[in-house]
Amino acid sequence: MTDRTAKFAAVYALMRMAADLGDHWIQSDHQAVTKGLHGDHFVYGDGTPVPADIDPYEADVPVYRASLLGRSAACRHVATYTATQALMLLAGSRVMGFKLSPGRVAAALALSAGTHWWADRRIHLKALAVATGKGNFYELGGPLGGNYALDQAFHHLFETAAAAIAASK
Repeated sequence: MTDRTAKFAAVYALMRMAADLGDHWIQSDHQAVTKGLHGDHFVYGDGTPVPADIDPYEADVPVYRASLLGRSAACRHVATYTATQALMLLAGSRVMGFKLSPGRVAAALALSAGTHWWADRRIHLKALAVATGKGNFYELGGPLGGNYALDQAFHHLFETAAAAIAASK
């Protein structure tokens, strides 16, 4: 095994572990529930739709456009997710005694963050699933079924590419 191969394996392991941590422990419940919201309809802060008989401009509590709340939650999630990956890459590379190029790490994190946001907005990943004949699988088993499996596979794909970028000279 070459040093480059070992570095790639270590960087991938760090990014994958950090991604799991960022997705499942660091991400808030609110972000997980609302990051996929779309549309111009009004919702409460928890993502619950405002009933049709309530004027959103006179509601007693704050209301938001669904897409705005969804984009905001996705941005906050991706920020903490990416920070978790950056921290793990920095700490892990120091502990294991190898150096990473700051520019390549930045490029890797940008790829990971951008593709993560794209998938986590859900509508794009669903469209990709439908376009590739995986629409039925996407809908299988509710929110932690096929759509979650396809989401995670998509993230793994781009984390692998990101690790290759970060680990290269």
